[in-house]
Amino acid sequence: MIRSATQGEIMRHVRGYGRSVSRAQLTEHLGVSRSKVSLEVGQLVGAGLLVEDGLGESEGGRRSSLLRIPRGAGLVAAVDLGATSADVAVTTLGGEVIGRAGEPADVREGPNRVLGRAVELLSGLLDEQGANAREVIAVGVGLPGPVEYASGRPTVPPLMPGWDSYPIHEAFAGWYDAPVFVDNDVNIMALGEHRGGLGRDVENMLFVKIGTGIGCGIVVDGRLYRGSQGSAGDIGHVRAAPDGPVCACGNVACLEAMAAAPAIVREAERIAGLERGGALAALREAGELDLGSVLKAATYGDAGAVGIVRRSGRLIGETLATLVSVLNPSLVVIGGGVAYAASHTLLAEVRSAVYHRSLPLATRNLPIVLSELGEDAGVVGASAMAAEGVLEVHA
Repeated sequence: MIRSATQGEIMRHVRGYGRSVSRAQLTEHLGVSRSKVSLEVGQLVGAGLLVEDGLGESEGGRRSSLLRIPRGAGLVAAVDLGATSADVAVTTLGGEVIGRAGEPADVREGPNRVLGRAVELLSGLLDEQGANAREVIAVGVGLPGPVEYASGRPTVPPLMPGWDSYPIHEAFAGWYDAPVFVDNDVNIMALGEHRGGLGRDVENMLFVKIGTGIGCGIVVDGRLYRGSQGSAGDIGHVRAAPDGPVCACGNVACLEAMAAAPAIVREAERIAGLERGGALAALREAGELDLGSVLKAATYGDAGAVGIVRRSGRLIGETLATLVSVLNPSLVVIGGGVAYAASHTLLAEVRSAVYHRSLPLATRNLPIVLSELGEDAGVVGASAMAAEGVLEVHA
């Protein structure tokens, strides 16, 4: 698709800008001559990857024509798998979501069943748009576990029995003649928030997902930081206390084992067995004590439920405070199912712990906010990862 590094940079800038871009803006962004930009843009227009989109405002001379990425440049299939959910989307190469679907899923059912269902959902979206698999030029997949980014394979994922070293790309090879890009779900959510949410134009940010698991996506100098093997930001398996329950990874007192969704339910069960007349005890007696009911009870002010949510928030905030002191981000975004449901109670406790334990200079003017994209962060990020990957030039 792309013949030069300059063309790739042009396409990525147009995609990330969010609206039509002039040649003058491209010249300024790339720091190259106007003639170079005109040559590269002409080839991209000829290839159908860019189209003219009217004229920009005059800057004292002839008005420059605007450029955008058309739908005809190709489609991107995006898959965001959580431990208990599957979300898919079809987007244009330019990043517009044109179809989205999601449903509950159990990642423990294994890769064949879960990925097979994701393909079915994508096929349904393509049919709805009157499109076909040949228009898909890239596939992006997020998984709820560690991923070796170079190979795109999950590596001993604690929440995903049967997925270790599974070749994810093979699940899509029979459906799409397109490259498949794979990363963990937190990284793609971080990428989604950075490219299309509150993180736009933020050079250094953290995205923390709180759900069945806990993880952190790290953006440094505008680029996702994965580390040498792809496991950077795995705060869920940082020791959060001197002692605690055994984690799915085999260690004890991991943050994930003490503060994620299963830990919230487990603590609610413990408290419900001790208290009399409280909301948690009533829910337990009715057989309705699950994550949703605990978090709902917290929003209504039940003391036991509020205490559980605050405990999780404090543990997460204390762990996050170390990252804030080490990396000094300018924005922290909190997302994931638990974060959205627990909302302000959890967020307030995370903020309190970070602001209290991190160095004052690191937290000066540091916003800690809920994700703007919400449940769409994963598919937006998966699309961005795939689109940016297919626009790279490889020697």
